[in-house]
Amino acid sequence: LTLARCRMSPLGCLGVAALCLGTLWAGPAKDRRKEEKPRAELSLLENLDLDNYDVALESYGDILDLSNYEELYDYGDLVPKIEVGTLAPRPKDPKTLPELAETTSGTPKLQPPSSAGPMPPAPIPRQGLPSCVLCLCLGSSVYCDDAGLEQIPALPPDTAYLYARFNRIGAVRAGDFRGLEKLKRIDLSSNSITWVDADAFRGLPSLQELLLPENLLTALPELPHGLVRLDARLNRIPSAGLRPEAFRDLKQLQFLHLSDNQLDFIPVPLPESLRSLHLQNNNIQTMHEDTFCDSQEQGQIRRALEDIRLDGNPINLSLFPNAFSCLPRLPTGRFS
Repeated sequence: LTLARCRMSPLGCLGVAALCLGTLWAGPAKDRRKEEKPRAELSLLENLDLDNYDVALESYGDILDLSNYEELYDYGDLVPKIEVGTLAPRPKDPKTLPELAETTSGTPKLQPPSSAGPMPPAPIPRQGLPSCVLCLCLGSSVYCDDAGLEQIPALPPDTAYLYARFNRIGAVRAGDFRGLEKLKRIDLSSNSITWVDADAFRGLPSLQELLLPENLLTALPELPHGLVRLDARLNRIPSAGLRPEAFRDLKQLQFLHLSDNQLDFIPVPLPESLRSLHLQNNNIQTMHEDTFCDSQEQGQIRRALEDIRLDGNPINLSLFPNAFSCLPRLPTGRFS
């Protein structure tokens, strides 16, 4: 009957046969997918690529679990590298580290390990002279301003200019400038100098400028003959603190500034080269007719001396008209 029906309706028989085969294949296919799914998940974890992985809501909690991801990651590329020019890593053993010790002045100082020998001293520039450690040495100039100095430091032999202002220097000794034949200027302004050795400056053949203002001097030492400028303002120098005829042989002296001291008279004789004389704020009460002019020479004109300051002294300049008759300008002071 069945075959007879198939002969009569072949298309119907083919449909029935397809339905039977589909039913038989469905069961084994489901089992095969269950067996292959764990293998697919393991393969995915072994080749995890977050950039290309398509996350779905159904598989987010099951597959994208990063709690153990660091175990799968290779840290071999993150090994620390030391580049040329960087500091060496600090040693882990504290025994190999240098110890910090306090010096006598309270400044930390590096000390070598106890097993090592004494550390050699660091090289000092400019022939090991302390002036170039405490001060600034530039060519032939040495700058020691406001450096806390209490005495003149040892200077390089080619020093031509010394600036040691605003320190605590209390005295100038005979050997402080010995051998410095190129020294042209010494500026010791605003220190605490109370005395200068008599020979401190005499052996300086090139010295042209000696600046000693704002100190505590009560006397001037012997001066080199090549001096052009002497500034000793704001000290405590009386007339007795000047050597007799102290400036007579200074044939190149042009500027003599002794204001704000304790002078009783004008220091004479004054060299013909003098251009500026500042004696204001002293205790000068009188002067001689030959102080500036030679009374024996009628036609004398002293053209170089154009700047004389005597203001602030208890002297009436109008009482001594012949004393400055040879000058191109009258001194600055009180006329009454």
